[in-house]
Amino acid sequence: MKLSLNTDGLAHLTFEEMVSTAAEIGIESLEIACGNWSNAPHLDLDEMISNPSAREQYMNTIQKHGLSLEALNCSGNQLDPNESGKAHQLVVEKTFQLAEQLNVTKIVMMSGLPGGNPTDTTANWVTTCWPMSCQSILKYQWEDVLIPYWEKTINLAKSHGITSIALENHGAQCVYNAETLLQLRNAVGPIIGMNLDPSHHMWMGGDGIEMAKALGGDAIYHVHAKDLRKERQRFAANGGLETKFFDEYNDRNWNYVALGFGESTEWWKEFFAVLSMMGYDGPVSLEIEDKTMPALTAIKKSIQFLHEVMPRDFES
Repeated sequence: MKLSLNTDGLAHLTFEEMVSTAAEIGIESLEIACGNWSNAPHLDLDEMISNPSAREQYMNTIQKHGLSLEALNCSGNQLDPNESGKAHQLVVEKTFQLAEQLNVTKIVMMSGLPGGNPTDTTANWVTTCWPMSCQSILKYQWEDVLIPYWEKTINLAKSHGITSIALENHGAQCVYNAETLLQLRNAVGPIIGMNLDPSHHMWMGGDGIEMAKALGGDAIYHVHAKDLRKERQRFAANGGLETKFFDEYNDRNWNYVALGFGESTEWWKEFFAVLSMMGYDGPVSLEIEDKTMPALTAIKKSIQFLHEVMPRDFES
């Protein structure tokens, strides 16, 4: 397994500073965002597509520090039934184009979430089986929008040389757990796999270890190393559904935290052991969204923790 970094965690640094810092702290490869929900702090998508010399300089900077470009990320909601969805889809298409230009074959993104019917103007995430209108919403979303979209999108991806699309198991998306990932994968083909982020599954009440087992090694294409702490009394009283924003961490039911500040060392050791048992030997990409400590501190502490729990040797 390779130690990777979602570079949004170092958004306060310039591209050159980020690459240098990542190499210094032991990162081996990079996952770089192109836009949508990220403000793309380390990549100008339009400039990179249009300027061959910019692309060459960009890749030279990564390579001279001994790093590789693992994947491009364009996570958002390209199926949002409004102007935002159209804008996100444009970023998806441009990201595919840039991937071909940079010889990147993996895209990290999300499945998308449509409205509940053809006239909706906002996305609609169904999280319960009842009332019965939920069933008609799900039927519309999957049969009329999601599957046709992905049938078309995988053809576009293949035309740009993309061989794997890792969909994150994120809330407010059609694909948010093992079952929904496999449902889409079975419908449109094995170019679709999971970007397994155990932190999201934690607040939903699941277990990333069991998710890995359910997916099997063939369907896991990428792993986000991100931890979550359930704030004991509030989580027990209120559950995992949380609408207070991330900077209100004193009042939230749960918070994203640096690795080891949420789940136990034993849990993370088992998680990585199971990934290894499933045959996964891909990137472990640190995604840091801990609001309680400086970003670089959280990344360094998470790297130290990964050195202990990942089933591989690290140079001292």
